Amino acid sequence: MRLYLVQHGQAFPAAEHPDRPLTDPGRREVTTVATLLARSQLRLACIVHSGKTRARQTAEILADHLNPSPPVEAATGLDPHDPVEPWIAAANGWTEDCLLVGHQPFLGKLVSRLVLGEERILVDYQPGTVVCLEPTSASDWRIVGMLGPALL
Repeated sequence: MRLYLVQHGQAFPAAEHPDRPLTDPGRREVTTVATLLARSQLRLACIVHSGKTRARQTAEILADHLNPSPPVEAATGLDPHDPVEPWIAAANGWTEDCLLVGHQPFLGKLVSRLVLGEERILVDYQPGTVVCLEPTSASDWRIVGMLGPALL
């Protein structure tokens, strides 16, 4: 089982667009990342996003590029300052690969809590970044890959 944690693509500032949709460069970056994930023949049981416009759009782009296209659903608890504990408990019970699309600092905290057991800066998330984790035991995880638009 692998867990993919994705920060939404680059979005408009709230002053320009209150719902903060993806910018054209943000769409292109996410599409590039999605194309590479599709080439790896990634098979996901689900894509879950925060429900914010930028996260939903990112999730939809990712799903559109994967074959088969996994179900996409919104969930609560993935917003920037939400607690990570519910998602740690959920991930520790999953048996199939899943992808979460969320925000900073939530994703960074989730990665560090899963891998280190504490909140420290472990990953420098940028818009469109994907971090892949896999469990090494019932509650310990390791980073097995990271991909971001800046690397492409």
